[in-house]
Amino acid sequence: MENNKIVGISADFDPVHLGHEALIKKALEIAKDEKEVVVYLNKGTSANHAPFFTNFEARKEMALKLGANRVVGVDGLHHRLNLSYSVPIRMAMMIEDGLTDYVSAANVSSKKIIDYGKEFARKEIFSGIPRNLPNRNVIRWFAVNEFLYKKYNKKVEFHMIPEVEVDGEKISGRVIRKEILDNDLEIPDHIKKLLPSSTVKILKKHISYGNIPEKRDLKEIKWHANKDSLTNLLDTAYINVKAAEKIMDKRSYNFADQIWGSLRMADYGPVLTRLAISCIEKGVTKKEVYDLLLDYEKDGIIPPDQTISKIIDRAWFVAVETSYGIPAQVANKNFFSRKNISIKRPVTVEGGMYLKSNELKYLKEDVKVGLYVDNKQRIACRMKINKYKIKTPLVLEGHVATYIRLLMDSQFIPLYAKLVHKKKGWRIRISVGS
Repeated sequence: MENNKIVGISADFDPVHLGHEALIKKALEIAKDEKEVVVYLNKGTSANHAPFFTNFEARKEMALKLGANRVVGVDGLHHRLNLSYSVPIRMAMMIEDGLTDYVSAANVSSKKIIDYGKEFARKEIFSGIPRNLPNRNVIRWFAVNEFLYKKYNKKVEFHMIPEVEVDGEKISGRVIRKEILDNDLEIPDHIKKLLPSSTVKILKKHISYGNIPEKRDLKEIKWHANKDSLTNLLDTAYINVKAAEKIMDKRSYNFADQIWGSLRMADYGPVLTRLAISCIEKGVTKKEVYDLLLDYEKDGIIPPDQTISKIIDRAWFVAVETSYGIPAQVANKNFFSRKNISIKRPVTVEGGMYLKSNELKYLKEDVKVGLYVDNKQRIACRMKINKYKIKTPLVLEGHVATYIRLLMDSQFIPLYAKLVHKKKGWRIRISVGS
């Protein structure tokens, strides 16, 4: 067996059910004695940005028991990145590991998946796959495979099997987990029918150890939701201005559902809510995600339309266009419809302040400044110099204010502001990204 020829499966396996067993059986059939079957198993946080029900060691044991040759833990992605970014990174990792074949399940024809995948690969953006498309995540994986061909000159062969059904119903990991939880961690007989016998034994063993289910650190989440300043919340990845305001409005929090509710009131969907909560729990900043993505961009793994510079360029383009009366939606569409568009945006922008005369004596060059949006929806700043605190709205040109506000609402673009002294007086200099 050559370790550089791999039939791979990428999954949560939470827990391993009959559908997952079918994937491993198909992988073993493809591999024969010539290739290695490797399960790339998500670790730490699930692909849906939630804590796992079944701990990693149990899921690893389940996969190996069904015949996988090796299990590789994939950690550090899903509490920081959404699927449009984590899938290219995971696919690249697998290809570099020696992936030749990929096995997945879908209830649509391979031809439809291939056609959809090629279309999204042509656009080189994986964040806009419509929710109404069946098996949209499989389509994303296929599109990423097409995209990465340019980097590796190697196209992984996809093998699709039908999704396994029992009594006419698709097997759902979410339903399995809920039924076991609702039954006080006893596995009901109707759930046992959905699981390989080895999974049942391993589940029972790890439940008895007390490490199933895994849970979020609610104490940490509540601490941040109750104590973080507005500027600190806005430094957190995937927290936009509205979300930060809603979190602040509803303090203090005693229960997790209250925090979830605040994010839903900020128009966050279930997936983005889970990702934002993961970032609050683990202290993930916008800078951390920004730096992580820059590293992957340098390796050519992030598609051009999803790069950091593209996100920042779009904000500047839309800000300038709207200053001429063009609606933001139209400006956004114009930006993505124009290929090889050249954007000349400033490296830094500066704004004035409304200061009281007695505050001037406290100002110092290069003092770090926090940005936020005040209750009149003005971009404002706060600074602490020694023990003295100053808050003031910023004086910005219209299109500059729109640009900064768009970036404040971005998911992972950090902004840095500091005091600078110029001939005309004190200014706030804002740098984007770094």
